[in-house]
Amino acid sequence: MTTARTPATPGGGPLSGVRVLELAGIGPGPFAAMLLADLGADVVRVDRPGGPGLGIDPARDVTNRNKRSVVVDLKAPDGPARVLDLAERADILIEGYRPGVAERLGVGPGDCHARNPRLVYGRMTGWGQDGPLADRAGHDVAYIALTGALGMTGRPDEPPVFPANLLGDYAGGSLYLVVGVLAALHHARVTGTGQVVDAAIVDGTAHLSAMIHGMLAAGGWQDRRAANLLDGGCPYYGTYETADGKYMAVGALEGRFYAEFLRLLGLDDLAPAHKDITRWDELRERVAARFRSRTRDEWTALFEGTDACVAPVLSLREAPHHPHLAARGTFTDHAGITQPAPAPRFSATPTRVRTGPALPGADTEAVTRDWGIPAPVNADQVTDAD
Repeated sequence: MTTARTPATPGGGPLSGVRVLELAGIGPGPFAAMLLADLGADVVRVDRPGGPGLGIDPARDVTNRNKRSVVVDLKAPDGPARVLDLAERADILIEGYRPGVAERLGVGPGDCHARNPRLVYGRMTGWGQDGPLADRAGHDVAYIALTGALGMTGRPDEPPVFPANLLGDYAGGSLYLVVGVLAALHHARVTGTGQVVDAAIVDGTAHLSAMIHGMLAAGGWQDRRAANLLDGGCPYYGTYETADGKYMAVGALEGRFYAEFLRLLGLDDLAPAHKDITRWDELRERVAARFRSRTRDEWTALFEGTDACVAPVLSLREAPHHPHLAARGTFTDHAGITQPAPAPRFSATPTRVRTGPALPGADTEAVTRDWGIPAPVNADQVTDAD
């Protein structure tokens, strides 16, 4: 049985009034919870004593912005009961343990649904809740490797290129978890019945390659690196080094954009090479030579305001200062930390960075009051819950 909710805060985002309980983990779980918090949900993170073990200063971990934190030792005698009190009052729960761990700790789906049948129970793992690898340890690079996604990156004579942990953890993991729990929340509000959402990074990453698999089946994609239109095989869709050792990104796929690209480079004679694959090596060499003749800033100025689909490759520290991103407020500064602003944007329920990263246990009293749990969450008698 759930308790009455406090009124939604006007202008707090489209998820204002939704309560989310996050059982602390690393990587895609916290990012998914951050996205829900950015959208206005009241996200309470249950931190374990001692922290997650990555050594990141909690005050700078922006994936915990817009959240509140309590500390609970799930191995203490009253630990599971504390979490179940919160789960009873939540709309969504997110956990990222290996399969079976939440059940052993007493906070699995069965335990939570016994207290709150409407709860959406989101499970974030790399391999999923079942299958031969379900109990195995893993990280982003292994997940994207098995799905074929990693094998599409890089030059054919070099090792595959790691796209940080953006492709697996966050695109194939966090974003699919968020889509899943919000879809299940809609179902719960229509039917009164919650459910378990099994969000596996391997599933999400594989799903992201749907278009590529369609092209492969149609004969429009070769199953090898740097041999296709979008994987670096095409000379007018890739990156080129400039005179100062920096890079420009080129995406002049369509004919009219390609023509503008060549005009600005002074290579109009290469117009026929657009659809002549036998001339792609020649095209790549001449374009590369031309880009090496000027600095990145000089090329940026030349292509500015054109439809040649060319952009400078910026570093993480440079990106917030690009005029377009600055004008849109794509990045924001909060409490001295430059970080991406919440996305996407909403006309009626705007979002913003409301608070900095939640410090472990700092919000125990407020959460106890606001969520109406029967007793304060005790963060004093703690040991590692993993």
